[in-house]
Amino acid sequence: MTPTPHRAAFSFDIEDWFHSELHHVDDARPEESIVARGTNAILDLCARHGARSTFFVLGDVVREHPALIRRIVDEGHELACHGMSHRTVWRATPETFREELRTFRATVTDLLGTFPVVGFRAPTFSIDRSNAWALEVLADEGYRYDSSVFPMKVKMYGTPGAPLGPYRPSRTDLRRHDPAGRLVEFPVALASWAGLRLPVAGGFYLRALPSPVFEGGLASVLAHRPAALYLHPREVTPESRRLALDPVNAFITYVNLDTVVGKLDRLFARHRWTTMHDLLIEEGWLER
Repeated sequence: MTPTPHRAAFSFDIEDWFHSELHHVDDARPEESIVARGTNAILDLCARHGARSTFFVLGDVVREHPALIRRIVDEGHELACHGMSHRTVWRATPETFREELRTFRATVTDLLGTFPVVGFRAPTFSIDRSNAWALEVLADEGYRYDSSVFPMKVKMYGTPGAPLGPYRPSRTDLRRHDPAGRLVEFPVALASWAGLRLPVAGGFYLRALPSPVFEGGLASVLAHRPAALYLHPREVTPESRRLALDPVNAFITYVNLDTVVGKLDRLFARHRWTTMHDLLIEEGWLER
């Protein structure tokens, strides 16, 4: 296979199955947790392929699974922030968001003795034009890049018109690149043909799209720019509990879960992977 001009980064949003916005779970802390099982399976897969990845971790996971966080760091992966409890930024204010970031910093520092985190991804891609102030808060708190802006409108989220590749969002319009912007936005991967955008970002899109469509779209992205993909632990080792969801949400939640490990093996073997932070350095967006 001829290598594509750009490399890719696989990122994993480290949360439990019941954190999804699509799940309405009566008990706030259900008896079954899959976060450790799923994340260890992801780490094993990365080790088999010699791949380094980015792990956007909830602060609650840092508190409850310290050995898991140490394994992520010890094996050379990038640790990044996914908030504390999976509260979306839509439900935050600048003050509560800042406090959550500081609590996350203290939680990681208490465990590791240092704070190696420079990247952030909002739960449910919940930074858009309605709360672009969040990017300023992130920059104030020392973050160097964000991966929360989804550059098309889908069922639950999205910012139509945002750039497809890395850029520095303008303070006045996060859809516009400003060379003087304070941090880099690294959207997850969307392919574009004749003005039409197709998510090839991982997650539901990895499960639902036919493999030739997904892999062809990803290859077309990598021909022009770096790509970031994402996935969750529950998509690698699904929970046993199935919720009675409406047909659309059930499809989004459960379609083709049994295909994920095989697809991951093929993707890791087919492309050149690194962390999101290192890829942004490699592409000239950040300094080392």
